[in-house]
Amino acid sequence: MVLEMAILQVIKGEEVYFEKDFAMASQIIQSISGYISHSLSKCIEAENKYLLLVDWEKLEDHTIGFRTSEAYLEWKKLLHHYYNPFPVVEHYEMILENRK
Repeated sequence: MVLEMAILQVIKGEEVYFEKDFAMASQIIQSISGYISHSLSKCIEAENKYLLLVDWEKLEDHTIGFRTSEAYLEWKKLLHHYYNPFPVVEHYEMILENRK
């Protein structure tokens, strides 16, 4: 499994619209082969900052399967105009996990 991580800086004053459009965009990403789950968290200290985490079966499910799909064009249309600056997206592999 691969974890995609992005810090999303949303243009101030656009947070409510972003959250509404993100809910619609969630349906898009869920349709992609290799998608496992995702979460969006809002920063407590900075109201226009969000953390996006997406679990993929493998890296290529995101970098090729999603990013080269028609679905990604819809995702882009819904969300990319909210970001300033555009987010850096990184991918991580699990080394250790503990849960209580």
